[in-house]
Amino acid sequence: MTPPGASSAANALFLSPESPVAGAGGGGLRSASLLAYLRSRYTVEVAGFHLPHHSKTTVARAWRNAWRLIRATPPLFDRYSGFESQLDPVLHARHYAVGVIEHFWCASYAPSLRPHCDRLVLDLHNIESQLTRTHAQASRGLTSFAGSRFAEAYRRLERRWLPGFDLILVASEEDRRRVNHPAVHVFPNALPEIELPHVPEANCIAFSGNLEYHPNLQAVRWFQSEIWPQIRDATECRLIGRNPEAVRGILAQDARIHLTGPVDDAVTALAEAKVCVVPLLSGSGTRFKILEAWAAARPVVSTTLGAEGLGAHNGEHLLIADHPPDFADAILRLLADPALRRKLGEAGRALYQDRYTWPVAWKALESVNL
Repeated sequence: MTPPGASSAANALFLSPESPVAGAGGGGLRSASLLAYLRSRYTVEVAGFHLPHHSKTTVARAWRNAWRLIRATPPLFDRYSGFESQLDPVLHARHYAVGVIEHFWCASYAPSLRPHCDRLVLDLHNIESQLTRTHAQASRGLTSFAGSRFAEAYRRLERRWLPGFDLILVASEEDRRRVNHPAVHVFPNALPEIELPHVPEANCIAFSGNLEYHPNLQAVRWFQSEIWPQIRDATECRLIGRNPEAVRGILAQDARIHLTGPVDDAVTALAEAKVCVVPLLSGSGTRFKILEAWAAARPVVSTTLGAEGLGAHNGEHLLIADHPPDFADAILRLLADPALRRKLGEAGRALYQDRYTWPVAWKALESVNL
């Protein structure tokens, strides 16, 4: 059915390597927001990929990534390349007013889409060179070496593929400054309009996210080894999100750290915590885990990098700490001060409502006539 206000000729193609739905992680949330906006203005064809199975065992991953390291081909870019034939059903004898590609991993499909699209848009959830560079800087040994090599590979790939797009979307002003392109616009990460959950407050802190995602895995490792011993006697910790098995070995069977696994409603799950923690050492874009904590009116303790791009002020919307003793002290301060927890939680929720709901974020898309 043609959406209200759209003509039958106003067709859009939306190419995403992951499910563009809320509940599929931060990437899925951003894609879901953009897709909902497009569907209000176009008849949208959604395309994806059927990837061949590959083993996730440690040995199999090591062999794959060693070969990628030799070729200087970043893992996700390699994983999603070479499936042009799968796009034939949505491209053959078809034409679209706009084609949108989600994630830089799929930027190499621009030549396939270009003849079929009047306008070609790339939505950068992260600046992959920046994400990989910060991961390398926060790592050691072979992981750091590989990250540096892949970061340089991403820089070369960005120089090659970004000029082929008419419009580039990024999540923050900081990321906008990292992209060399004449038409780069900020489309902020955002959540649907969510009612404030009313649940009992438990004596726990919480961290949320896909626990297999390497910045989150790195954050859990740093938190568990450097921060948790300083606060363990005061609270419990809940790790909320997909792929809990990725961090199980890090936790040393600590009875005060609970792996909840994926949940249907992350905002309600976070609302039960006294404090939400974001101990990220690497990343790009902006963090949905902070937006979800704000939507739940929960206070947040984050590193500077974790809070990047959200326009939040230390002491007003959240607490920022970059060193383990300071991070631990900020958590303990909040645990002991219900009034401060309430003040920061309310300020965070107000910022979410003012800047980071879907209807507000969509104004950025309207401004570029998407």
